[in-house]
Amino acid sequence: MFSERLKWALLLSVAGCFIAASFIFPPSPHELGGVAVAMLVNAGNLDSLRVGFSTAYQQGIGMAPSQYQRVATAVPATQKTQKYGWLGKMPGVREWIGPRLVHNLEQHDYSITEKPWELTIGVDRDDIETDNLGIYTPMFQEMGASTNAKWDELVFGILPLGFSTACYDGQSFFDTDHPVLDANGNPTTVANTDGGSGTPWYLMFVNRPLKPIILQKRKDFQFVAKDKLTDDNVFNNKEFVYGADARGDVGFGFWQQAWGSKQTLDATHFETGLAALQGMKGDHGRPLGFTGTPVLVVPPSLRSAGSGVVQSILVNGGETNPNAGAAELLVVPWLA
Repeated sequence: MFSERLKWALLLSVAGCFIAASFIFPPSPHELGGVAVAMLVNAGNLDSLRVGFSTAYQQGIGMAPSQYQRVATAVPATQKTQKYGWLGKMPGVREWIGPRLVHNLEQHDYSITEKPWELTIGVDRDDIETDNLGIYTPMFQEMGASTNAKWDELVFGILPLGFSTACYDGQSFFDTDHPVLDANGNPTTVANTDGGSGTPWYLMFVNRPLKPIILQKRKDFQFVAKDKLTDDNVFNNKEFVYGADARGDVGFGFWQQAWGSKQTLDATHFETGLAALQGMKGDHGRPLGFTGTPVLVVPPSLRSAGSGVVQSILVNGGETNPNAGAAELLVVPWLA
């Protein structure tokens, strides 16, 4: 009887060790009949993946802070091509003597036509089935950062083009002869550039409702997925597709609010631009009255020069810098 009990005790002990070992050292696919243990590709798991990828996308948006709002006004659009003829003239208040003077805004044939933008990532079904998904998290984060940065690329990308691209009055946005009317109603011209051939820099007053650059958005970037098992991309190519798309483009607003220069960024040329903007007048000699602190927009290569002009307290070996704080320095990597 004792030997029988001992035999069963030994058998149970061995069985217990085998069960414990199976948790510590799981069997290989071959030990399970050659079938690998994999993530089930079903609607529930695909929904979870979509949420995870979307979360990574949103995290990426937060990793790429934007700068374009400093110099551009976002204008919602309801059609592919939006006209901005009203840019031609902004009337001022006058003393009310006699009947009201109705201002019919001068019309200019200036418009911005939207462009479609997209970014798409494909996820192989094999990567899902083998749970090889860690590589995709940074990809979707970068996707969010890239879409968020697109508006910065467009807004700051148009600034260098302003020396050769027409704005609403038919002249280049940065030009030496914008047509206006003087105090007597006679045609004259005004400059918002002093030329040059070096690296461009820009000075802007951006505290008005309409900033110097217009960002026309008809549709902002949205995260979308084609990840149903019945979608053609899954059925034909065993690939789940995730993307983001938007519609919009940029154009120029009021040239009177911006000064563009290719001269050396130093105190003399900075003061030239600042004086020109502060003394800017509209039609009939009406002062535009720009106040507040303008923004000095520079590429990374001019960071040091810009800092020396508007941030350094002392210059020339100890003299007080009269331009310290005269402008906010905005260093823009998209201008590199």
